[in-house]
Amino acid sequence: MSETASERTANWIAGYLRAWTSNAPDDIGALFTDDAVYLTAPDAEPRRGRAAIVAGWVEDADTPGEWSFDWHVVHEASDLAVVQGRTEYPAERDYLNLWVIRFAPDGRAGEFTEWYMPRDHRA
Repeated sequence: MSETASERTANWIAGYLRAWTSNAPDDIGALFTDDAVYLTAPDAEPRRGRAAIVAGWVEDADTPGEWSFDWHVVHEASDLAVVQGRTEYPAERDYLNLWVIRFAPDGRAGEFTEWYMPRDHRA
């Protein structure tokens, strides 16, 4: 029995949160296809390929326990999920997030785009 779009998205985000907490290259790499593209900002050069994604993630790693993340699905289709989230770094900043995840047939991301908008963390 194959997983539903909802299950696939929830499983991928659980893996993302695991990778975000561990910053372990194996956890990060498990999320993406070999030729995945990770877009981190509108005018930034995307990270292309799993190795570049892992290296960039590790370079920009957050310290576990210094953030929290809440999310909900805005839209899902057979190979796509749009997720809205809020990342809180209580000591310094908060972000509203919008993620677009384009899934490969095996449930890994072939393309991941994240938009984040800073907000006053006291709001």
